[in-house]
Amino acid sequence: MKNLPAGVVALFAALCTLCTLCVTPVTAADISIGLGADVTSIDPHYHNLTPNSNIAEHIFETLVTKDARSRLKPALAESWRAVDDLTWEFKLRRGVKFHDGGDFTAQDVVFTIDRVPTVPNSPSSFSTYTKQITEKIIVDPYTIRFRTAAPYPLMPNDMSTIFILSSRAAKGTTTAGTTTAGATTEDFNSGKAAIGTGPFRFVRFAKGDRIELTRNDNYWGPKAAWDKVTFRIITADPTRVAALLAGDVRAIENVPTADITRVAKSNDLTLYRTVSHRLMYLHLDTNRDRSPFVTDKAGKPLEKNPLKDLRVRRAISKAINRQALVERVMEGAAVTSGQLMPEGLFGYTSALKPEPYDVEGARKLLAEAGYPDGFALTLHAPNDRYVNDEQIAQAIAQLLARVGIATKVEALPSSVYFTRASKLEYSFMLVGWAADTAEASSPLKALLATYNTEKGMGTANRGRYSNAKMDEALTQALAIVDDTRRERMLQQATEIAIGDLGIIPLYHQHNLWATRKGITYTPRTDERTLAHEFKQQ
Repeated sequence: MKNLPAGVVALFAALCTLCTLCVTPVTAADISIGLGADVTSIDPHYHNLTPNSNIAEHIFETLVTKDARSRLKPALAESWRAVDDLTWEFKLRRGVKFHDGGDFTAQDVVFTIDRVPTVPNSPSSFSTYTKQITEKIIVDPYTIRFRTAAPYPLMPNDMSTIFILSSRAAKGTTTAGTTTAGATTEDFNSGKAAIGTGPFRFVRFAKGDRIELTRNDNYWGPKAAWDKVTFRIITADPTRVAALLAGDVRAIENVPTADITRVAKSNDLTLYRTVSHRLMYLHLDTNRDRSPFVTDKAGKPLEKNPLKDLRVRRAISKAINRQALVERVMEGAAVTSGQLMPEGLFGYTSALKPEPYDVEGARKLLAEAGYPDGFALTLHAPNDRYVNDEQIAQAIAQLLARVGIATKVEALPSSVYFTRASKLEYSFMLVGWAADTAEASSPLKALLATYNTEKGMGTANRGRYSNAKMDEALTQALAIVDDTRRERMLQQATEIAIGDLGIIPLYHQHNLWATRKGITYTPRTDERTLAHEFKQQ
């Protein structure tokens, strides 16, 4: 430009400055994050579902929380201890305020624990984490004790899953030992009851579209870097990546496997990944004599449910090429599994390996079970909840067809899928489970224990699997305080349940995030996408 008139050069420079100002974010302390799965409610006790708990963790808090590697650390409780074999004591943090200015005390903890089992129409209740408590004792406003009928070592773990509500804001009252639930799930969704102690305050929940939060400047802990957070629900993988590339969002979770290489090589983006303790598995109807979606190949319902036969379940497991699922569908963003926990986490057992792919072995087992020509069934799966969920279901259907099991896939939005699954409408389903307590007791209690609402067992056992030997081993494990002995018993319970194929393990997926340049994130084994953990460089 040295040959241009000075006035033109000055004008050009001014225009460049103006353009720069136009593309600069109006508020540098705002962040928009693309979520890969739908959020069904703001009520933190309505549905034990990772996307819901992920959002809840911004507004509400638990007594105990976890770091990025799922290790326990203090939250609303500063410390905890076993007073005796049947009593746990939690010392509560002083000076904590709810978003409406009310004080956090032990009374709020009692109200919360009492509310959990009363939430109506819960697709998957949190009561599995509260049923062990037989008595709640308020020692003083900042000391609470929980008594149990038997020794229970998992109380601190369980308290990392229950979000504490304001008894005042949720309009709960406790009189003569009876607590009323107060606020409804819809009251939380509208924001009326969404009053917590967390680092962010609720602003708006537009179901299927977005959740808006604003920073809680009175938060007791470190203040978040962001004045405003917008979580955009973008379940379509291409759309979510496109939003990141365009700068419409500054971070996304659940990076599509097809885009891993592209993101990793981009100068404008950063990829973060770690192995999850989420297990992807197949749940089967092993309870009913006749199952609704199991037929002969002409479509006639079978009088006898083949999924009750271990030989058939083993045949299905052998028919699945897990390595192909990981390499071709998940594009390497997973590790094959033959059990409940990935290697290195509590309860993993070296005695269980992924089932080898064996077509002939599968056909032989089907013939032995009385199905030499196979049969037909429907595999139900979500199409917007897990990484490549519908594609995984379609691949499994093709693999089963090779051994004579004609498999139709019906993939549904997660909001519909889980409601129907909880009503036991399916025969065969693809599901994922992330161990809330980061040990094998979580899937054993929720997925494989005999369904019992009184004991809080089998809360997500949608196949109604039941094995008395496994139940007994689990019961023993849950009463052992010594970690070494408890782990051995959990391993034994796992070996019994997986040996009987109460569920069919497939793989543990990788957790994947991507951010725009200048934003960093520490990947978490629990899949949580926490706005206050995103940092600005």
